[in-house]
Amino acid sequence: MALLNHLKKYRSELGVNQTELGKLTGVSRQTISLIERGDYSPSVTLALKIAKICKVKVEDIFVYVEDNENDKGQES
Repeated sequence: MALLNHLKKYRSELGVNQTELGKLTGVSRQTISLIERGDYSPSVTLALKIAKICKVKVEDIFVYVEDNENDKGQES
């Protein structure tokens, strides 16, 4: 399972850098960077804050994808 995101796109459209978005959301620039790279899944609260700042729905930024590849080959 993976949480994909389009945060960099929406942050760019908003016209802010990672540091500025971090300040707006109350997290560090490093946290924003980790989220954008897919190395960190934000809490529900942080995801909601980000979406509100970007003026979009959470689902526009974050997409949950189940990894069915792991299930293949394990069926009996």
